[in-house]
Amino acid sequence: MEADGALDPVALERELRAAVAADERWERENDAKLRAVRQRVPTYEEFRNIVLASHLKPLEKKDKMGKRRNVLWNPCAAPIKTPHASNVELPQVLDQLPRTSAEFYRDWRRCLKSGKEKYQLLLELGGKALGRIFQADLGFGLLGEFLTVLAENVCHEDRHAILQILQSLSGTKRFELNMDLLSELEKESSRDLFRKLQSMSQDYWTADHPSGAAGCEAEREAHLTDTSLQNEAEERIVMELMKCYQVN
Repeated sequence: MEADGALDPVALERELRAAVAADERWERENDAKLRAVRQRVPTYEEFRNIVLASHLKPLEKKDKMGKRRNVLWNPCAAPIKTPHASNVELPQVLDQLPRTSAEFYRDWRRCLKSGKEKYQLLLELGGKALGRIFQADLGFGLLGEFLTVLAENVCHEDRHAILQILQSLSGTKRFELNMDLLSELEKESSRDLFRKLQSMSQDYWTADHPSGAAGCEAEREAHLTDTSLQNEAEERIVMELMKCYQVN
């Protein structure tokens, strides 16, 4: 909305388009899941591939015969150097953070090329924004990708932010279903992530709190007490999240 309270038609149209795109993607992926179940695919990987390829359309006769046409029938398979992409210089992550699930899905799939960039995007959005973006539904396959990216890039100073992200994701709709659909590699990434988070908790004192005296003894003890309580609270959060993410 504008300052005088009037509606911004451009912003409304953008939000409407994003919502429609998100609904269409959900319906398309849900139809693909049902189709895969009816076909009784033998492995999870085949099930996953059917859903991830649900946006593809079969070639028609006119696409395979006649004069050669430079038409990109599968936009998700676009090469890195396209006419449009070559003129766009992205910063470390993006020019603008995504505000809807459709925008996030687009940027995650097409714009971000490395796990480090994806990790940075998750951190910049944070748990609160991710929970808002995916409050209706977390797209198929994204949870496993998030866990893999976090496990591969987690570091001590990001521990608190990652816990908030994991908490927000666990509150999204159909979270349990997404957990059931994780591949074995993604489940191992989840276990690896929580192992690292627990290890960071155990190394907390040696990394951030050397044993030597620093300043007034009373102030130092008070500071250590506060940080100890905070660390214990985070450790309880880790244990609760391990149950949510089915990590033994």
